[in-house]
Amino acid sequence: MTNTKLSIRDLTMIALCTAIIAIMAQISIPMPMGVPMTMQTFAITLAAVLLGAKKGTLATLAYLLLGAVGAPVFAGFTGGFQYFVDPTGGFLLSFPLMAFAIGYGAERFRHSKWTYIFWLVLGTLVNYVIGVLFFCLITKSPVLTGITACVLPFIPTAVLKAALASVMGFQIRERLVHLVWN
Repeated sequence: MTNTKLSIRDLTMIALCTAIIAIMAQISIPMPMGVPMTMQTFAITLAAVLLGAKKGTLATLAYLLLGAVGAPVFAGFTGGFQYFVDPTGGFLLSFPLMAFAIGYGAERFRHSKWTYIFWLVLGTLVNYVIGVLFFCLITKSPVLTGITACVLPFIPTAVLKAALASVMGFQIRERLVHLVWN
């Protein structure tokens, strides 16, 4: 049986990553179709690389729970359960799955660049697929409209954010292992 307890260090790192996600959500650029460009996915990727699948997922769940109870942690300093059932709610709901996939890849395949990239892309695709489906369901839009509003304008920045968060995450993780986790 494996030890499933979280240490004080684990809880602290989860809380710090939750705070980073909340802060990065405030870097938001409104877009014409109502889905803002934010730095949340950068922060989700960073948390997943730093913490791995389980703890990265817990950080995103903590973020979502804070937002659900009304803490102003979502984009534009908003919060409340209603944001889970608006056109961008699918993106929020996909964050734990995104973090799990990317964190899994970071834990198990950090030395295999192409395999890690597969998990990084998979996590990002999960985010887009759930986000687009929710957008289309809520707005009663066709899938092509959802892709046009929620995916196409974001591809260049998504690639940049994923690459930067991954590089930074692995570098920070390596330093933390030597400084803190020993």
